[in-house]
Amino acid sequence: MPTTALSARNLCCRRGVRWLFHGLDLSLDKGQALYLTGPNGAGKTSLMRMLAGLLHPSPSPLDAATGMIGWRGSIAMLDERPALDMAQPLGKALNFWRQIDGARDVPLGALGLEPLLDVPVRYLSTGQKKRAALARLIGQGAENWLLDEPLNGVDVAGVALIEDLVARHCADGGTAIVTSHQPIRLPGDTFLNLADHML
Repeated sequence: MPTTALSARNLCCRRGVRWLFHGLDLSLDKGQALYLTGPNGAGKTSLMRMLAGLLHPSPSPLDAATGMIGWRGSIAMLDERPALDMAQPLGKALNFWRQIDGARDVPLGALGLEPLLDVPVRYLSTGQKKRAALARLIGQGAENWLLDEPLNGVDVAGVALIEDLVARHCADGGTAIVTSHQPIRLPGDTFLNLADHML
């Protein structure tokens, strides 16, 4: 029997005098993934930050009611900032978070990171930093993933790796919401275009 992992109602986002989106309802069951798309400036990152609890929903332009977001389980977010100490070798930077998040099995070999553990994070390529951020995300052990533009700067093999990681996560009962301007294969066919919710 499906168990709801996310239930969000009447989400609205305003920037100055401009409304990015309004009246947005979302629901995800465990094991589902959502592909979130829309043009630049549609509010994809704002929505992801809202879902992560980093941004409050704006009162509705229709009735001034404030939206609600309810999660079952923990949340982890990946965005353009890898949250790793740029001056530290990658291994030490990841170990810092491992001590905070707890000792979890992270597939460093599958992520192509084992040969890079002694390289300072600042010298990693964009794609390598993205894979390092994925290692940090996996290490958190969160049931619900928010991946904001995870394919930026990633090569073809990296795209396939991310698709596989999301598929495995969902197969294990997790959820994932992914924003991307590039095509990405996700489990199921749940799709949301924010352009449909713009004022």
